[in-house]
Amino acid sequence: MNPLLDFSGLPRFDAVQPEHVTPAIRQLLDENRALIEDLIAPETAATWDAFVQPMLDAGERLSRAWGIVGHLHSVNDVPPWREAYNAMLPEVSGFYADLGQNLALFAKFKALAGGAEFPALSPARRRIIENELRDFRLSGAELPEVRKPRFKEIQEELSALGAKFSENVLDATNAHAEWIDNEVDLAGLPEDAKAAAKAAAEKESKPGWKFTLHAPSYIPVLQFCENRDLRARMYRAYATRASEFGPMARDNGPLIERLLALRHEEAQMLGYANFAEVSLATKMADTPQQVASFQRDMAKKARPFAIRDVAELREFARQELGMETLESWDLAWASEKLKQQRYSFSDDEVKQYFPEPKVLAGLFRVIESLFAVKLAPDTAPVWHPAVRFFRIERAGKLIGQFYLDLYARETKRGGAWMDEAITRRRILGGVQTPVAYLNCNFPSPVGDKSATFSHDDVITLFHECGHGLHHLLTQVDELPVSGIHGVEWDAVELPSQFMENFCWEWDVLSGMTGHADTGAPLPRALYDKMIAAKNFQSGLQILRQIEFGLFDLLLHSEFVPATGRSFMDLLAVVRSEVAVLPPPEWNRFPHSFSHIFGGGYAAGYYSYKWAEVLSADAYEAFEEAAKTSGSALDSSTGERFWREILSVGGSRPALESFKAFRGREPQPDALLRHNGMTEAA
Repeated sequence: MNPLLDFSGLPRFDAVQPEHVTPAIRQLLDENRALIEDLIAPETAATWDAFVQPMLDAGERLSRAWGIVGHLHSVNDVPPWREAYNAMLPEVSGFYADLGQNLALFAKFKALAGGAEFPALSPARRRIIENELRDFRLSGAELPEVRKPRFKEIQEELSALGAKFSENVLDATNAHAEWIDNEVDLAGLPEDAKAAAKAAAEKESKPGWKFTLHAPSYIPVLQFCENRDLRARMYRAYATRASEFGPMARDNGPLIERLLALRHEEAQMLGYANFAEVSLATKMADTPQQVASFQRDMAKKARPFAIRDVAELREFARQELGMETLESWDLAWASEKLKQQRYSFSDDEVKQYFPEPKVLAGLFRVIESLFAVKLAPDTAPVWHPAVRFFRIERAGKLIGQFYLDLYARETKRGGAWMDEAITRRRILGGVQTPVAYLNCNFPSPVGDKSATFSHDDVITLFHECGHGLHHLLTQVDELPVSGIHGVEWDAVELPSQFMENFCWEWDVLSGMTGHADTGAPLPRALYDKMIAAKNFQSGLQILRQIEFGLFDLLLHSEFVPATGRSFMDLLAVVRSEVAVLPPPEWNRFPHSFSHIFGGGYAAGYYSYKWAEVLSADAYEAFEEAAKTSGSALDSSTGERFWREILSVGGSRPALESFKAFRGREPQPDALLRHNGMTEAA
């Protein structure tokens, strides 16, 4: 049996090979097409059991199999898997484009929505049908027949361009290396970063040290290395990835222009003024203007703090470092020096207290304390020896499982993300338990020592686990609104950003730290310094996120492709409005902005800040509980958060879930307070 067609349990990563992809996916596509013909037949009643449920069952088999292929393309991007994925991508994209335009299907859903059964359906099922009707309209179902082929062409090309964009970023990241043969040139670099670079060189049977553009290698150089020339070379290589400064075949510039043109064409075909309006049709926010105002208001509040941050950094660099000018490749290094002087600690010092086993044990304790669950190691076939597998139980019953793939690899796309392997739903014989993938790009162990994580890495891990919990702790049995399904995109980041807050709590950190050499827990004095430094340059960090979010929004709302004005021109305008530390003119950040060009965040990057308002406000409930219980790990508040937000998934609007938890509309006060912006700079 083709292992991609085995849905009896967990994905068979020990058996599935690239050659399985085409026959399995084509078989599932054929099955789905045949079923749809049956479902649209006049004799098939427009009821949930006769019409919706069979389509959901068949659709899940396809999405599960294709999900495995997409996952392996992301975590093991070797030529055979890349070829297998790209070979079937047009067919899969075409199928979904056809599905979204099928008028007979659309008519059946409309008949169900207007029929006698609809009022008697559960709220979750009614929401599914309402979402389906909306998505049909967004998929071009109401277009004149003569225009539907063009709409389908656009969807297929957009899928292919998105995949190619991400591949170009990965290939460009892998293409550059800096080889250092004199240890003197590595002054200031932490020992574990040097050891990893040494191991990377030895792996290729070469002397010296090898540095790459992957985050675990790149970031320590920019942050700690005294060698300004090395920092400059690394920064330039990183900032110009997948641009015209490299091989033409990897230049994402033409892909961006084409993506924007196609998205604009798609929006106009659907009767929208721009793609941002299309994007917001499925989100909490109402209009591009509302989102722009939200971001600009946040920028206005952050700007005085950012201006102060820059002035302090420049003065410090001049006085203490003898630098009259600060270049982009100096910023992280000079900021680290300033932070060390001001707060008397370094990020590397903190990192030694976060060995991987302690971090995972601490993370699991937080989850268990908040949500009355138990986490334990489990077994499953995996795609790499470093991947681990865990189970979650509640009241002794299995409720979910997840894979944990923590380390950076050359064949793995950058960043950190959560994805679903299996979604909770009711099946014959009971409930299908959900399974998630949690992926990061942290430094791997060197020699026989455990990997150590920076505090930022720990925050990232908690963030992705928040997404994982949203998927795994759902109690909804209908797949299209179970877990993260059906949740408005600008609310999806609520659970993830909410979990980050626990990384700053003493009773959490004290129990999840142990020095890599001595085993001693994080000293209270060092923790106090971390808290004092928590909002170091927070104004700059907020403006940076708003720069990305506003650029994304304006790119998809006000920018019109092929008018002589380039997307880089627009970025320059955004930076002149928002940024207080503009990068060099040759910086090509958009060319590796995978969130919006290779992922699902087009006209949606603002979601991080939008959801941060929600998450900070939600966390304030735990801070309020701590005043009574003595700990933010308050189980009764955790139970409410689980019941009103995590468990309901997308079965009701996110705003309703938030109000059910908090008892009111969201307010930005907590976010501003968490960022130290409660008084004028």
